[in-house]
Amino acid sequence: MDDEQLLRYSRHILLPEIGVEGQQALLDARMLIIGAGGLGSPAAMYLAAAGVGTIAIADDDEVDLTNLQRQILHTADMVGAPKVESARLTLNRLNPLTRVEPLKLRLEGESLAAEVARADVVLDCSDNFATRHAINRACLQHRKPLVSGAAIRFDGQVSVFDLRRADSACYHCLFPEGEDLEEVRCAVMGVFAPIVGIVGTTQAAEALKLVIGCGNSLDGRLLLLDGLDMEWRSISLGKDPGCAVCARAAA
Repeated sequence: MDDEQLLRYSRHILLPEIGVEGQQALLDARMLIIGAGGLGSPAAMYLAAAGVGTIAIADDDEVDLTNLQRQILHTADMVGAPKVESARLTLNRLNPLTRVEPLKLRLEGESLAAEVARADVVLDCSDNFATRHAINRACLQHRKPLVSGAAIRFDGQVSVFDLRRADSACYHCLFPEGEDLEEVRCAVMGVFAPIVGIVGTTQAAEALKLVIGCGNSLDGRLLLLDGLDMEWRSISLGKDPGCAVCARAAA
């Protein structure tokens, strides 16, 4: 680290759980954020501010006026622009020392696998089950830790699936693909603006801890947030021995 970096990240370095070694690990890290919306916005901003060396952010959408109520990466003058380009400009202003790679595409198939393989941590900030399950399979294939978040109305949830570990549950263990699960989106049901901030920031914290190697992650736990009563619940998760995704991959 040079003098500018030592000064910029000094409040991290002062923490004995992080120190110079932990901050250097962040500077050397590459994180993949899938979704530059309500969750991806605060997650990306805190990862950049914290000094993550490279942030790849994928989204194929453009900024819409309805996004501005909660998607804090974007501003009114960027309406109509690609979200990933808006994200790049915001993050570069926040921390020009972080390299931002905008990926204006819907990651799937080989492109998803390739980007997951390059990342140290993957943050799922998407808004639909099909994408979440595809991300889960790619992270399992390449043994990458996955930080998953979701938010709707006044409710949020966040968990970590540390797929570097053979005994870790995967997303499919929690929400089996093909089951009759209700899929609701902000465009239809609405979302309380700070909820996505709380969840996305928690995702950033978990991703940073995974790279630094400090504390205990949310692996094996699901945090549920009731924003109306401002209450958190923690639910223990275990690997499903009959999981059609991770149990089959381990066989």
